[in-house]
Amino acid sequence: MKKLKEILKKINYTSSRDTLDVDCLNIVFDSRSVKKGSLFVAIRGVISDGHDYIEKAIGSGAVAIVCEEIPEIKTDVIFVKVENTSEALAYISGDFYDNPSGKLKLVGVTGTNGKTTTTTLLFNLFRNMGLKVGLISTVNIRINEQEFKTNHTTPNSITLNYYMNQMISEGVEYCFMEVSSHGISQNRTKGLSFVGGVFTNLTHDHLDYHKDFKSYRDVKKSFFDNLPKTAFAISNRDDSNGSFMLQNTKAYKKYYSLQTIADYNAKLIESDLNGSCVVIDRVETYIKLIGRFNVYNSLAIYSVAIELGLDKTETLQGLSSLETVGGRFEHFVSETGIHIVVDYAHTPDALKNVLETLTQVNRNSARIYTVVGCGGDRDKTKRPIMGRIAVSNSDMTIFTSDNPRTENPNTILEEMESDLSIDMQSKFLTIENRNQAIKTACKMAEPKDIILIAGKGHEKYQDINGVKQDFDDVLRVKTNLKQLSK
Repeated sequence: MKKLKEILKKINYTSSRDTLDVDCLNIVFDSRSVKKGSLFVAIRGVISDGHDYIEKAIGSGAVAIVCEEIPEIKTDVIFVKVENTSEALAYISGDFYDNPSGKLKLVGVTGTNGKTTTTTLLFNLFRNMGLKVGLISTVNIRINEQEFKTNHTTPNSITLNYYMNQMISEGVEYCFMEVSSHGISQNRTKGLSFVGGVFTNLTHDHLDYHKDFKSYRDVKKSFFDNLPKTAFAISNRDDSNGSFMLQNTKAYKKYYSLQTIADYNAKLIESDLNGSCVVIDRVETYIKLIGRFNVYNSLAIYSVAIELGLDKTETLQGLSSLETVGGRFEHFVSETGIHIVVDYAHTPDALKNVLETLTQVNRNSARIYTVVGCGGDRDKTKRPIMGRIAVSNSDMTIFTSDNPRTENPNTILEEMESDLSIDMQSKFLTIENRNQAIKTACKMAEPKDIILIAGKGHEKYQDINGVKQDFDDVLRVKTNLKQLSK
């Protein structure tokens, strides 16, 4: 519990009362979570406006309201007017939990692809070295050995500060965090103290939200613009936006590359479905990760570890022992010798990277079967691009439902097929039912063939009309293969 006046120190505001000496039990921005003693922050969201729920919050026991417009309501509740409530929420949350990010060595990783792999493997690397560490990712939040579920790549400000405060209580020193463009745009990362930031790459994604590529790029760049001069900023020099990202940062700049001279360099010597032989910082080592894009991820991990003061030799040894992150190029072989790869690839570039990697490691000239879809209520412009990439780089593609959400899945599938030429018609099938699509690929594949199931990766559900139904790609493909082998 904190006094209202104590958690408003970092924001400019006007108040409906002179005294702010009132106890706040907690901070909420969802009126359904308000209880007696709550501070309610009215956020203007994409779907709803928290200002419409101020009376409900008061009725549920809120002692104070932070808002952008004070409503004409007769009440003893304190109103605090600010210019931007989402930004205010970030600073208020930090002060409520005693600004835990400043007590951690917090590193943010942003980019279109590779965020989850990079942050998760950094967590695993540091944990394996006996260090106390935290993780905030698309998949979960972890505090040493504890694991918690998360619904967003970058959680809201209250959740972020709550878990970072828990990390401090558990003696955590390092924390690795995925920083999404949505999180930056919606001020969720405001007020956090980062000791470092990493840029992986930038490709086509989230244009349903950001409207155009420039806006998407500039939001990512703003993360680095706001890093302090005491922080490090590490960027992928081989990405066309790699230098641009660090153009105005006050942090000290570092670059990694596979193609040109940089602070950190690597070279892919050889890769197969078991792992890769690479040279990192002029030392040859073997990693269990597959493909060129994973060499970039590994180099980013190595760069961060060295900037945080870890020993080079120990870091490379630790890197060589790291296992693939679940749902990120997750590979296994069926009893009949069919290779299965399950990957979260849901952007054109990610799908292209995975398929090109499979082509490169395909030592037996085996056939590649791709099962892929696109999510509903998301960027529609990438659907025909992904459809063409899948068919162009596979022997057979099966278009299927992903997370259709509120859209008609057949409409999504039609859009994925819309850019395919006549000579491609024999190289794809459309099966809306995802389980049936996976089963069909299993029936078609022969020993040594490769089945790629793309788009959902670690997800254990399908989002259909607002209902998350149980669906695990890994479990479904294993079940289908077992049934077909009987």
